[in-house]
Amino acid sequence: MDKRPFDIDLALERIEAAVQPWPKAALFQLAEEGFTSTFEQLLACIISIRTYDEVTLPVSRRLFAQARTPSAIAGLGWEELDALISPSTFHERKAQQILAIAREVVERFGETLPGEREVLLSFAGVGPKCANLVLGVACGTPVISVDIHVHRVTGRWGYVKAATPEKTLLALEATLPRQHWITINRLLVPFGKHICTGTKPKCSTCPVLDMCRQVGVTEHR
Repeated sequence: MDKRPFDIDLALERIEAAVQPWPKAALFQLAEEGFTSTFEQLLACIISIRTYDEVTLPVSRRLFAQARTPSAIAGLGWEELDALISPSTFHERKAQQILAIAREVVERFGETLPGEREVLLSFAGVGPKCANLVLGVACGTPVISVDIHVHRVTGRWGYVKAATPEKTLLALEATLPRQHWITINRLLVPFGKHICTGTKPKCSTCPVLDMCRQVGVTEHR
């Protein structure tokens, strides 16, 4: 089929409607439930690493039911914290990391973790993807968080061309209108999970098929 020029505003408008039946990405869902502080979002992001949203959500809720503030988390023993987050991948290491961050936040900032990128990146194990996601969700800071879904989908569209998520971030910062910087992660996570899937994407029901270049797609549904 002939493809129209890619219109990112129209594409995201269509995707907004298309993903309504699907669960929201974990950190956005937690924010809707009131877990909006920078500290809570950072902990949820750490829990989410290499862990499905279906696990991240109940684990984060269970942790926050027990402790939500830096001092409360810092007051937990490692064994108790590890047990609370044990369904998540690499939970032993994450428990150590979360305890260390909580204690450092209490020592440096008291009960309020600043929504500053440099501060978040200063914690061991917190990278740009996690920092940007936390800043976008908790603080409304216009930053782009590129996970595997954002990387794959925007490359498949032909909207950007980049070999890695890190390079996709740079390409999107140069191309994507700033008003979409937070939105793109919120929308493309469910879109990439349920429609523009890693293998055999559902092109026949895709709302942006008329614009998508289907880069690298050899089989689809």
